[in-house]
Amino acid sequence: MNTKTRIMAALMAAPAPALAGGIGGETTDDVLQLTPWAAVIALKASGIDSRHEWPRLAATAAASMAVSAGVAYTLKHTVSEQRPDGSDDHSFPSGHATIAFAGATVLHKEFGKVSPWISVAGYSVATLTAADRVMRDRHHWYDVAAGAAIGILSTELCYFVGGKLLKDKGVAVAFNGRGFDVAINIR
Repeated sequence: MNTKTRIMAALMAAPAPALAGGIGGETTDDVLQLTPWAAVIALKASGIDSRHEWPRLAATAAASMAVSAGVAYTLKHTVSEQRPDGSDDHSFPSGHATIAFAGATVLHKEFGKVSPWISVAGYSVATLTAADRVMRDRHHWYDVAAGAAIGILSTELCYFVGGKLLKDKGVAVAFNGRGFDVAINIR
């Protein structure tokens, strides 16, 4: 199977669970927010060349997820913005948009040089996630805009800091049965 075929297969398979129920379903946005992350794993697992090897990719992606989610959820519980549907006061910023755009940015950073369409696909799914949240009255437009900015900027920060800290250093990631261990070889 050639590279182009593997890329297309991985990108087409990643959003399939979300789209099976149709846009606007109860869990569509829950799955869509993780689709860029699934595409990162699917592309790497299918042998497509990425910017980093598995350990460094895993460490940077985990840091991106942790930082972006941490910022978003801290703001959610600090700002106390009412949702458009009135269900609670955790509207700002959109956590779904944050996670989706963080994943799209990891996808872009790791595979964007392989094909610009990979980046287009990731950011399109993230935008669809954000639009779905607004259309279903779960967020205001500014909630998803802030979430997108947090996801993108947090991921860019993690790649920048990771590049400074991990430059020319080995990174190892291992599952210990209860969680993941990360080891960095500093010389």
